[in-house]
Amino acid sequence: MSKKKAFALRLDESMMKSLEKWAADEFRSTNGQLEWIIRESLKKAGRLPKGSPEDTDEPE
Repeated sequence: MSKKKAFALRLDESMMKSLEKWAADEFRSTNGQLEWIIRESLKKAGRLPKGSPEDTDEPE
């Protein structure tokens, strides 16, 4: 498994509430939802290294 790096992220209150609701609807933590959103965006943009574990179309 790859090493994870922590960083601070500032969101306005309404965006955070929306994110938390979306995460709960998908049965993910808020952090997990953010990772999923970013991973999907990177895949869509073709920014992930080919063959990386994140570059699969496998459902989580």
